[in-house]
Amino acid sequence: MVKKIGIIALAVLLGLGIWQHELVSYGWMQARGQLRIIANTEPVETVLANPTVPDSVKRKIELIQEIKRFAFDSVGLNPSESYSTYYDQGGKPILWVITAAPPYDLKAKEWSFPILGTFSYKGFFERARADSAVTQLKRSGYDTRVGEVSAWSTLGFLKDPILSSMTERDPGSLAELIIHELTHGTLFVKNSLEYNENLADFVGEYGALRFLAHRYGRNSREYTEYLESKAFSDRYDEHVLRGARKLDSLYRSFKPATPIEVKEERKWAMIGEIVQSVDTLSKQPLRRKRRWSKLNLPNNAYFVGYLTYRKQQNRFRQEFEQQFGSNFGRYLSYLKQTYPSL
Repeated sequence: MVKKIGIIALAVLLGLGIWQHELVSYGWMQARGQLRIIANTEPVETVLANPTVPDSVKRKIELIQEIKRFAFDSVGLNPSESYSTYYDQGGKPILWVITAAPPYDLKAKEWSFPILGTFSYKGFFERARADSAVTQLKRSGYDTRVGEVSAWSTLGFLKDPILSSMTERDPGSLAELIIHELTHGTLFVKNSLEYNENLADFVGEYGALRFLAHRYGRNSREYTEYLESKAFSDRYDEHVLRGARKLDSLYRSFKPATPIEVKEERKWAMIGEIVQSVDTLSKQPLRRKRRWSKLNLPNNAYFVGYLTYRKQQNRFRQEFEQQFGSNFGRYLSYLKQTYPSL
């Protein structure tokens, strides 16, 4: 009987592997990449005791430990063993994320994964696999985008390491990043990526401001520079979101009989206007704009990325301030009780 059950189980697994070949292959690639990183991490104590590690790197590692403690003790995020190890990237990116959208619709393509649910992006530890996936999406008519990832969260299932690239960030950006990722480990709602990312962005920014005020003081250079950076980022976000709304209206105006040539001309003309008007946000030319050219304009995949991460910012801010009187402890408790988390 045991042998028979084993044969049946093996047959089921083989059948699943054939039926979901791409999913199994992708899962194996991701697991291999994650395990490779974990196998090559070092405890932060070892890194801090290593005389060959630059003092500047050690100071950032120590700062991350402070940020973690603050996130747990003062912000109220769930304790985690993440960022207790260090991984040296050797100056190379280690994870790429692809996003995609139809050519005349700001609706992100979604990928489904067991347990975790649906996501509007797909990560790759192998650049060649990411490029191959992008090529296939383009053949299917999608607008696509590939971006390097500076951090990710395994939602507490594994100990996420400090990546060497993190130590190149300024204190405000570093605090925002760490608290953002720790938020995912505290509250992550299945099949609600836009909610999850907007919440983590909101908590990351709120927590970073509180940490900087606690660590350096509200009159410090670190606090002031982060406020200025955040103010400009808010203006830029609103500019992109406003542009996305214009694009959405344009696409909705297209009729089934509208020629492709007309759609293309109007689409890229509007995107070009959005790019050109970026300079109105600052006295200095925007670095992001200089990366754009007539042959390399942002496409729908870029705009749906902003919709995913920033569209609901005002919702969280208004709830926090108006319904909970800016009491973050009460607000976080409410969120945990209201939304079931993985």
